[in-house]
Amino acid sequence: MDELDRRIINALQGGFPICDEPYREVAEQLGIAAHELIERLGRMLGEKTLTRFGPMFQVERMGGAFVLAALAVPEADYERVAAAVNAQPEVAHNYRREHALNMWFVLATETPEGIPAAIDKIERATGLAAYAFPKLKEYFVEMKLAA
Repeated sequence: MDELDRRIINALQGGFPICDEPYREVAEQLGIAAHELIERLGRMLGEKTLTRFGPMFQVERMGGAFVLAALAVPEADYERVAAAVNAQPEVAHNYRREHALNMWFVLATETPEGIPAAIDKIERATGLAAYAFPKLKEYFVEMKLAA
């Protein structure tokens, strides 16, 4: 990652212009061409320097639902279960924890009724009980990291 990559990452945290040509607008602020910005973002995503670049939506305002869910996965079966969970289109991301419930993941569905169906699908795919933890209260914590 070079200095321009760092400037791109820092510039794009917390805001992206809503206009006809947002990449051009950001690129102009950085002093580069829009195609270079897009190419660099693609490269950083491909190299996993960035794991995601896109909007954050409040899915409930659009009629959908999401929950934090967890599994207690035997260590010997962790990779198989992780692959089965990650294969589900409703899974946004998952991560390992040092706890009896050692795999946690976020489920997002188009409707609230989609959550139980997604949990059932994951249980059938993994052979394990999945526990859903719906949001009781929402907090906003903005986190920006300097690249």
